[in-house]
Amino acid sequence: MIRSAVATFISTVLIGSLAFAQDSTPKVQVFGGYSLVHQISGGITDLSLDLALRPVSIGFGVATNFTGWNAEAQYNADRWVGIVADFSGRNGSSITAPGGVSGMPNGTAYSILAGPVISYRTKSKMTPFLHVLAGWDRTSLSASTITGVMSPVSSAATTYNDFALALGGGVDYSIVRHFAIRLVQVDYYHTSVNPNKLYGGAFGGTSFEGLPTHQVNLRLSAGAVLRF
Repeated sequence: MIRSAVATFISTVLIGSLAFAQDSTPKVQVFGGYSLVHQISGGITDLSLDLALRPVSIGFGVATNFTGWNAEAQYNADRWVGIVADFSGRNGSSITAPGGVSGMPNGTAYSILAGPVISYRTKSKMTPFLHVLAGWDRTSLSASTITGVMSPVSSAATTYNDFALALGGGVDYSIVRHFAIRLVQVDYYHTSVNPNKLYGGAFGGTSFEGLPTHQVNLRLSAGAVLRF
């Protein structure tokens, strides 16, 4: 009788655990939403900007925040471990213009990253996760002519491809079985973009020199998650 009761109890626990795992663990999930990239270091500096453009006009500035989008496709091998492909885009020039100046080159960047993700799934509506992503980042500047200065300045279109790395995580909040909200995703976002070559190629080979050959950024994302 005792053996039978123990066997029944163990079977119930196993079946319940399997059912819970099946119900709470989607095989595939897709995320899409807003992204903000804050540049911490490695971009154009006030000094380099003054040296490169001061003969043209005074009042140019350095931008550090860039808005865009972030999307992910994730496959969950089991309740805890999965693999994710991350796609993102952002825009905005690192150089801001003084009043009356127009024609600043527009900057765009796209990245494709992939790597493992670990999720902590319980009966709670909250699902925290951590991921390590690596891949490719493509940064471009458009051709333009800066006007409203002492003498117009032309910049050529230029593109730079580099290695990128994102270390971070976030929290998803379940609304219904197949839908959740990504409350926040925070990534240390490292790229090997070289501003010397990127902006030097746009404005001339000696316009920007002595800058770092990589960037450190903070990426914040939030949006919706579909789970299947």
